[in-house]
Order: sequence, then structure tokens, then C-alpha cells
Amino acid sequence: MSGPGGRVIGTGALLRLAVRVDRVRLPFWIVTFAVITGASAAATAELYPTAESRASFTDGAEAVPALLAMYGHIYDPASLGAIAVLKLTGFGAALAALVTVFTAVRHTRAEEEAGRLELLGAGVLGRYAPLASGLGVVAGWSVLLGAGTTAGLALVGLPVAGSLALGAGWTAAGLVFGALAVLTAQLTRSARTASGLAAVVLAAMFALRAVGDSSGPGWLSWVSPIGWVQQVRPFAGDRWWVFVLPMACTAVLVAVAVACARIRDHGAGLLPGRPGPARAGRLLGGTGGLAVRLTRMSLLVWLSAFLLTGLLVGSIASDIGEFLDNPRARAFIAALGGAQGVTDAFLAAELAFAGLFASMYVVAVLARLHEEEQSLRTEPLLGTAIGRVRLLAGYLGLAAAGSLLGLTVAGAGAGLAYGAHTGHVAAELVRVTGAALAQWPAVLVSLGTAVAVFGLLPRFWVLAWAVLAFFGVIGEFGVLLGLAQWILDLSPFSHLPRLPGGTATATPLIWLTVVGAGLAVAGLIGFRRRDVPA
Repeated sequence: MSGPGGRVIGTGALLRLAVRVDRVRLPFWIVTFAVITGASAAATAELYPTAESRASFTDGAEAVPALLAMYGHIYDPASLGAIAVLKLTGFGAALAALVTVFTAVRHTRAEEEAGRLELLGAGVLGRYAPLASGLGVVAGWSVLLGAGTTAGLALVGLPVAGSLALGAGWTAAGLVFGALAVLTAQLTRSARTASGLAAVVLAAMFALRAVGDSSGPGWLSWVSPIGWVQQVRPFAGDRWWVFVLPMACTAVLVAVAVACARIRDHGAGLLPGRPGPARAGRLLGGTGGLAVRLTRMSLLVWLSAFLLTGLLVGSIASDIGEFLDNPRARAFIAALGGAQGVTDAFLAAELAFAGLFASMYVVAVLARLHEEEQSLRTEPLLGTAIGRVRLLAGYLGLAAAGSLLGLTVAGAGAGLAYGAHTGHVAAELVRVTGAALAQWPAVLVSLGTAVAVFGLLPRFWVLAWAVLAFFGVIGEFGVLLGLAQWILDLSPFSHLPRLPGGTATATPLIWLTVVGAGLAVAGLIGFRRRDVPA
């Protein structure tokens, strides 16, 4: 197997195995992206039916730096499609890239860390076969994601060329960051570190794009792959030549990854590992401390994202009236978040998204425990004095406390930014933070659902993400899509009071908390009784 062909022998078999492993997970994400993209674009497009309304919105949006930092520029004020995908282009590319990062690491470094690649390597398997199969999964997922997004936008009536440009932009982002993740998998010994390093680069690229679009030099947007997706300008010129940049970047990253794979030892990374402390200490002892140690970096990333989101939302809320002078736009925000003033309605709508993000965090925490079990690291731990309920309770407590802290940080950030504009910092800090915390009971339902799936149906863990996606779509877009009330009631977010600006009642919050606790108890009982892989 010394020739070029021998170095990649076995790639096809590994690729088929990877597709089988992700046969539910990746199609689920593709459908979710397509549905949410199409629904969001359709809902936004209905608000600005005339060229005058679109021009008015553009003038207001371009005057708000915080909005530019979050979403970027509108390059064609007359284009309905450009406004319809304003919130989707950069954010969607970043989310697609994040899924791609985890996918690439899962099929490269995670397989090697678990020891499965060493077993396969005892057979006929080329040195570069794992890397090639990982890149193949990334490429296939990215292309299918782009195709699904294109179809979703075209089906709601947007031009096909612009829809294809946006879908191809998300494909390009997936390829770039997938190649980056394959490279970080060669640099580190841990899948968690490889994913974290690639995610940090992704966050830095998004920040560069935000600074470049809001107040910094315009060239900063051209440094970021997220900026490249926006510079394609879907529905505003469709500049196809920009795709040369992500394709060249992908090729360079793949070449560097191959070079690293050639010189490193199996199971090792090029970067030196750092041993942990000899003793955990009181704070990080026990099952809760173990959960904190395993997820502490991701918790810090989540908290940073909550704080940044809160500050941006509060800054935008200060100027929301300047560009929501369209009565239909005001009705849109009111439908999402309440009717006690446009500013309060906007804050309520955005804080609802913060609740959805907190739900994503709690599912991610339980996903880590599921990963530990599937990697056969849970069974030896249970062979000690640690019981099953105690182990699961540690992760459950971390998820509940982390989500509560995240909502507090998001609400405090929004309250501080908005209060600094109105001159009532203390009052707005308390009011908006309280509104953010009102999302927590619905987050507890999402947490209880994840615990129930983990304890009762571990083989179908993807259901935890599927249910969360369903909650999000129904809670955020159900009213705009005109769905029946009984369907809306299936989402816990539909039962929350619309704060600030609405009327707070304790009854739905109590019931949501009880439902979340009941689901969690069912999951704990199920985990006690079921088998654990050994």
C-alpha cells in the first residue's frame, strides 16, 4: 500500500460506514435548515411587498451598527429576496459550519480517540483513508445542505438564481470549516479539543465579519469565510466569482491536513497535550464536577454567546423604531413577542430566541453524557461507588444551572444596553432580565425531554434534537404560518408570557416546570433499569 492509491484504500468502506452512522442525524439537519430557512424567508417577505417599504427598511437597518454586526448589509434595497434572507445569510452559514465541524471531527479524531480506527487499521486500510472519508462526508453533507436550502427558498417563491447562490454559499462555508476541522483533528489528541479549536476559529471569523460590516474597515469582511458568503450577495447581484476564495481556502486546508497526517503518529496530535491537575479539588469533585470539567469550555462559549447576543439585542432595541415604520413589520414583531409597544415586543421576540438557544445548550450537555456512554467510558465509572441516578443527576443539574445562568446573562446584557440608551439602567436591567428568566420553564421541558430520550430511548438520541427543532419551529413561526391552536400548544414556548410588555401569570410557568420535572424523573427511572454498553 505504498503507492498513492494504497494510501487511500478502504476509503469507500469507511465512507459507507460513516453514512450509515449518520443516516438519521445529517438528513435531520438538512431538513431542519431547509424548513426553517423557507419559513423565515416567507414570513419576512410578506412584510415588505412594495419597493418603498423595502427601501424604508433598508435605510433604517443600515443606520443601526448593532444590526449590521448581527446580519450584515443589504446590498440591494429593491430586492425582496435580499431582505428576506438578511437574517439567514451569515447566521445560517455559521450554524451550517458548526454542524460541519462536529461532523468532521466525529468521523476523524473521535473515531481514532475511541480506538476504532486502530482496529480497522489492522486490516486493509490506507494511511489517509480516515481523512479522505471524513472529507467525503463533509463534502456530501455540505452539497446536500445547499441543495435543500435552495429548494426551501425556491418553494416559497424567491428567485431560483438567488436561492442557488445562498445555498452554494452555505455549501462553501461547510467545505471551508469542514476542512479546518479535519486539520484541527490532526493537531490535537482529543476530539473535544479539535472541535473547540475549530469552533473558536469560526467565532473569530464571525466576529471579524461583524466588525467589518458595522464600524471597522470594510476589508475585514473579506478576511472571513462568513464574509465571503455574504459577499456573494444572494438576490442582489449573485456574484459567483467570489466562490473562488472558499474553494482555494478549502484546498489549502486539505493540503495542510494531509501533510500533518503524513508526519504524525497514530493516536497522537502535532500539538503537545497538557495533563490535567492531579486532584480535582472540592469544586470539581463528584459527578457534577465531572460534568463541569468535561463541558466547562463549551459552557464558557455558550455564556459568551448569550452575553454578546443580549448586548446586540439591547442595542438594536434602542433604535428599533427607526426602521420599523412599516405597520406590517410592527404587526410581525407584535405577533412574535407581544403587543405592549414595538420595543417591548421586539425584546420579547428576541428573548424567545434566547430561550431556544438555552434549550439547545441543555440538549448539548445531555448529548455529552450520551457520547460518553457510546464511547464505553460510562460503564467503568458505574463500576465504582457512583450510581446511575447520581451520574445522570450531575449532568441534569449542570444543564439546568447553565441554562439559567445563560438566560440571566442574556437578559442582563440586553437590559444594560437598552437601559444605557433610555437612561434607566437599573430598572431596565431588572425588567429585561426577569423577562429572560421567564423562558426557563420552557427550557426545563426541553431538558426533561432530553433526559427522557436518554433514559428510555438511547438508540434514538436524535429524537431529542428533533423534538427541540419542532418546539422551535412551532414556537417561533407557528403564528405566522397560521397553524391551528392545538399544534401551537404542543410547544412549551407557546405557553410562556410575552415579556417584557405582556401580562405575567404563574400558572403556565408552574405547569411547564412540573412537566419538565416529570419527564426528567421518567428518564432517571429508565436509565436505572436499562442496559449500559460495556
